[in-house]
Amino acid sequence: MTEGTTAAAAEGADTLTRLEQEGEIAADYLEGLLDIADLDGDIDMDVEADRASVSIISDTGSRDLQKLVGRDGEVLEALQELTRLAVHRETGDRSRLMLDIAGYRARKRTELAGLGAKAAAEAKSSGQPVRLDPMTPFERKVVHDAVKAAGQRSESEGEEPQRFVVVLPA
Repeated sequence: MTEGTTAAAAEGADTLTRLEQEGEIAADYLEGLLDIADLDGDIDMDVEADRASVSIISDTGSRDLQKLVGRDGEVLEALQELTRLAVHRETGDRSRLMLDIAGYRARKRTELAGLGAKAAAEAKSSGQPVRLDPMTPFERKVVHDAVKAAGQRSESEGEEPQRFVVVLPA
Protein backbone atom coordinates (compact mmCIF):
# COMPACT_ATOMS: atom_id res chain seq x y z
CA MET A 1 0.00 0.00 0.00
CA THR A 2 1.15 3.48 -0.73
CA GLU A 3 0.99 6.31 1.75
CA GLY A 4 -1.96 7.89 -0.11
CA THR A 5 -3.88 4.60 -0.20
CA THR A 6 -3.31 4.06 3.52
CA ALA A 7 -4.47 7.61 4.31
CA ALA A 8 -7.60 7.17 2.15
CA ALA A 9 -8.42 3.87 3.86
CA ALA A 10 -8.00 5.45 7.30
CA GLU A 11 -10.20 8.41 6.27
CA GLY A 12 -12.86 6.01 4.99
CA ALA A 13 -12.80 4.08 8.27
CA ASP A 14 -13.08 7.36 10.23
CA THR A 15 -16.08 8.40 8.11
CA LEU A 16 -17.78 5.05 8.66
CA THR A 17 -17.18 5.26 12.41
CA ARG A 18 -18.58 8.81 12.49
CA LEU A 19 -21.68 7.80 10.54
CA GLU A 20 -22.23 4.78 12.77
CA GLN A 21 -21.98 7.10 15.79
CA GLU A 22 -24.58 9.41 14.22
CA GLY A 23 -26.86 6.40 13.76
CA GLU A 24 -26.46 5.35 17.38
CA ILE A 25 -27.20 8.85 18.68
CA ALA A 26 -30.24 9.08 16.41
CA ALA A 27 -31.45 5.63 17.51
CA ASP A 28 -31.20 6.62 21.19
CA TYR A 29 -33.12 9.84 20.51
CA LEU A 30 -35.83 8.04 18.54
CA GLU A 31 -36.17 5.27 21.15
CA GLY A 32 -36.86 7.97 23.73
CA LEU A 33 -39.43 9.52 21.43
CA LEU A 34 -41.17 6.17 20.90
CA ASP A 35 -41.27 5.63 24.67
CA ILE A 36 -42.79 9.07 25.28
CA ALA A 37 -45.38 8.52 22.54
CA ASP A 38 -46.02 4.95 23.81
CA LEU A 39 -45.50 3.53 20.30
CA ASP A 40 -43.97 0.19 19.43
CA GLY A 41 -41.22 0.10 16.85
CA ASP A 42 -37.81 -1.35 16.21
CA ILE A 43 -34.86 0.78 15.17
CA ASP A 44 -32.68 -0.30 12.25
CA MET A 45 -29.40 1.52 11.54
CA ASP A 46 -27.30 1.49 8.39
CA VAL A 47 -24.91 3.63 6.36
CA GLU A 48 -26.05 4.34 2.79
CA ALA A 49 -24.46 6.65 0.22
CA ASP A 50 -22.15 8.32 2.76
CA ARG A 51 -24.90 9.14 5.23
CA ALA A 52 -26.35 7.49 8.29
CA SER A 53 -29.72 5.89 7.71
CA VAL A 54 -32.14 5.07 10.52
CA SER A 55 -35.48 3.30 10.09
CA ILE A 56 -38.30 2.73 12.53
CA ILE A 57 -40.15 -0.45 11.67
CA SER A 58 -42.93 -2.44 13.28
CA ASP A 59 -43.12 -6.22 13.43
CA THR A 60 -46.82 -6.12 14.21
CA GLY A 61 -47.79 -4.21 11.08
CA SER A 62 -49.42 -1.68 13.38
CA ARG A 63 -50.70 1.53 11.84
CA ASP A 64 -49.51 3.45 14.92
CA LEU A 65 -46.25 4.36 13.20
CA GLN A 66 -48.24 6.11 10.46
CA LYS A 67 -48.84 8.85 13.02
CA LEU A 68 -45.10 9.53 12.85
CA VAL A 69 -45.21 9.76 9.04
CA GLY A 70 -48.14 12.17 8.81
CA ARG A 71 -49.84 13.46 5.69
CA ASP A 72 -47.45 13.35 2.73
CA GLY A 73 -44.55 12.62 5.10
CA GLU A 74 -44.74 16.01 6.83
CA VAL A 75 -44.30 14.61 10.34
CA LEU A 76 -41.48 12.36 9.10
CA GLU A 77 -39.64 15.38 7.67
CA ALA A 78 -40.02 17.25 10.97
CA LEU A 79 -38.80 14.24 12.98
CA GLN A 80 -35.83 13.89 10.67
CA GLU A 81 -34.85 17.51 11.31
CA LEU A 82 -35.27 17.08 15.07
CA THR A 83 -33.17 13.92 14.96
CA ARG A 84 -30.47 15.72 12.96
CA LEU A 85 -30.47 18.48 15.59
CA ALA A 86 -30.08 15.88 18.36
CA VAL A 87 -27.08 14.41 16.51
CA HIS A 88 -25.64 17.90 15.97
CA ARG A 89 -26.03 18.69 19.68
CA GLU A 90 -24.01 15.57 20.59
CA THR A 91 -21.33 15.70 17.89
CA GLY A 92 -21.09 19.38 16.99
CA ASP A 93 -21.22 18.38 13.31
CA ARG A 94 -24.03 18.90 10.82
CA SER A 95 -25.76 15.62 10.04
CA ARG A 96 -27.21 14.43 6.72
CA LEU A 97 -28.95 11.52 8.43
CA MET A 98 -31.94 9.99 6.62
CA LEU A 99 -34.92 8.78 8.61
CA ASP A 100 -37.53 6.33 7.33
CA ILE A 101 -40.63 5.29 9.24
CA ALA A 102 -42.74 2.25 8.38
CA GLY A 103 -41.10 2.04 4.94
CA TYR A 104 -42.62 5.34 3.80
CA ARG A 105 -39.42 6.74 2.26
CA ALA A 106 -38.56 3.44 0.57
CA ARG A 107 -41.99 3.33 -1.11
CA LYS A 108 -41.72 7.02 -2.03
CA ARG A 109 -38.25 6.48 -3.52
CA THR A 110 -39.61 3.75 -5.83
CA GLU A 111 -42.56 5.93 -6.87
CA LEU A 112 -40.33 8.95 -7.56
CA ALA A 113 -37.77 6.93 -9.54
CA GLY A 114 -40.62 5.86 -11.83
CA LEU A 115 -41.79 9.47 -12.14
CA GLY A 116 -38.26 10.60 -13.04
CA ALA A 117 -37.86 7.89 -15.67
CA LYS A 118 -41.26 8.72 -17.18
CA ALA A 119 -40.44 12.46 -17.30
CA ALA A 120 -37.06 11.71 -18.91
CA ALA A 121 -38.76 9.62 -21.61
CA GLU A 122 -41.34 12.36 -22.19
CA ALA A 123 -38.68 15.09 -22.49
CA LYS A 124 -36.67 12.94 -24.89
CA SER A 125 -39.63 12.11 -27.13
CA SER A 126 -41.21 15.60 -27.14
CA GLY A 127 -38.00 17.62 -27.26
CA GLN A 128 -39.57 19.93 -24.64
CA PRO A 129 -38.61 20.47 -20.98
CA VAL A 130 -40.87 18.66 -18.51
CA ARG A 131 -41.69 20.56 -15.30
CA LEU A 132 -42.71 18.51 -12.28
CA ASP A 133 -44.68 19.57 -9.21
CA PRO A 134 -42.83 21.08 -6.22
CA MET A 135 -40.96 18.54 -4.11
CA THR A 136 -38.88 18.23 -0.97
CA PRO A 137 -35.08 18.06 -1.33
CA PHE A 138 -35.20 14.26 -0.79
CA GLU A 139 -37.81 13.86 -3.52
CA ARG A 140 -35.91 16.07 -5.97
CA LYS A 141 -32.69 14.11 -5.37
CA VAL A 142 -34.42 10.81 -6.18
CA VAL A 143 -35.91 12.27 -9.38
CA HIS A 144 -32.55 13.79 -10.45
CA ASP A 145 -30.87 10.40 -9.94
CA ALA A 146 -33.56 8.61 -12.00
CA VAL A 147 -33.29 11.17 -14.81
CA LYS A 148 -29.51 10.81 -14.84
CA ALA A 149 -29.83 7.01 -14.94
CA ALA A 150 -32.08 7.43 -18.00
CA GLY A 151 -29.31 9.41 -19.72
CA GLN A 152 -31.04 12.79 -19.46
CA ARG A 153 -30.32 16.04 -17.60
CA SER A 154 -32.42 17.82 -15.03
CA GLU A 155 -32.20 20.86 -12.80
CA SER A 156 -34.10 22.34 -9.89
CA GLU A 157 -35.85 25.69 -10.19
CA GLY A 158 -37.83 27.93 -7.87
CA GLU A 159 -37.61 28.75 -4.19
CA GLU A 160 -38.46 26.50 -1.25
CA PRO A 161 -41.07 25.23 -0.59
CA GLN A 162 -42.11 25.59 -4.24
CA ARG A 163 -38.82 24.26 -5.67
CA PHE A 164 -39.35 21.78 -8.51
CA VAL A 165 -37.48 19.63 -11.04
CA VAL A 166 -37.27 20.44 -14.74
CA VAL A 167 -36.25 17.53 -16.96
CA LEU A 168 -34.40 18.82 -20.02
CA PRO A 169 -34.55 17.31 -23.50
CA ALA A 170 -31.42 15.59 -24.80
